[in-house]
Amino acid sequence: MLPQSAIRLLTAVVVVFSICCSVPAAEKSKVLMLTQSSGFVHGSVRRPENKLAVAEVAMIQLGQKTELFSVDCTQDAAADFTKENLAKYDIVMFYTTGALPIPEAHMDYFLKEWLREKGHGFIGFHSATDTFADYQPYWDMVGGTFDGHPWNAENTVTITVHEPEHPVMQPFDGEFQIQDEIYQYRNWQPEKVRVLMSLNMAKTKPSMPYHVPVAWVKSWGDGRVYVNNLGHNETSWADERYLKSITNAVRWMRQEVDGASDPNPQLSADQKKLAESVAPKTN
Repeated sequence: MLPQSAIRLLTAVVVVFSICCSVPAAEKSKVLMLTQSSGFVHGSVRRPENKLAVAEVAMIQLGQKTELFSVDCTQDAAADFTKENLAKYDIVMFYTTGALPIPEAHMDYFLKEWLREKGHGFIGFHSATDTFADYQPYWDMVGGTFDGHPWNAENTVTITVHEPEHPVMQPFDGEFQIQDEIYQYRNWQPEKVRVLMSLNMAKTKPSMPYHVPVAWVKSWGDGRVYVNNLGHNETSWADERYLKSITNAVRWMRQEVDGASDPNPQLSADQKKLAESVAPKTN
C-alpha cells in the first residue's frame, strides 16, 4: 500500500492535470430571430398583447432545453439587423414577409461577409421565402421565392424525405403526413441547393405536375443555410419532429454533425418527372 504522503501527491497531480488538460464545453450559439412582417402577418409570429409569439417562445424554450443556443427575438429589423449587432450572433433565423426595412449596406454585409464565415448559419422558416421577393441577392441565398400555396393551412399533405440519414432530416420518417401550408416557388435554382424533402404529388391533393421542395440546405461560403417551408400553423411549433430538425440544424451549423450540402439537381429533375406522371391521374 502506498504511504499517505504518496497518495496525497498523486491526488494533487491528478487534480492539476484535470484542470490543465480539461476541454471546455462548447459555448452556446447566439441566435438572432427576426419575426417582422412587412406583408402578411402569420399567426405563429403575431405577438398577442405585446407578448412573444408562438414561434418565438418555441425557439427560446428549445434553446434552453437543448442548452445549445440562446435566442434574442426582434420585430425591428431597422434597429437590430445591422452590421454592428450581427457581430454578436452566430445564427440568424427569419420568419418574415415582405421588403424589410434593412438598409442595403447591412444586407450586403450579411450576405457577402457575415454568413460566409465558418460557424455562421441562416435558418429560414416558412415565409422566409416570401421576403425580399424583388431583391435577387436575398432569394439567391435563400433558394427561391414564394409563388402561391395551393396547399392551405387546413390541408393534410404527404411529404417524402429524400435523405433520412441527413441530420436535419433524421427526426422525420421517410414519408410522413402533416397539416400545414405548403408553398410553391419561382426563382427556384435546383443547381444551387440540396433538396432534402418534397411534396409527394401522388399522395397529396391538389396534385400538380411540378416539383415542390419542402426543405433544403446549401453552403454559403463557409456558412450554412437551412430552409424549411413548415411552420405556418401554430401546431408545427409543438411538433417534436420539427423542433428536433431545428436542433439538428443548429448542430450542423456548429459543425458538430456531418451532413452534405452540395447541390442535387438531378433529384429535382426526377421529382418533376414523377409529378408530371401522376398529376393527370389524380387531379
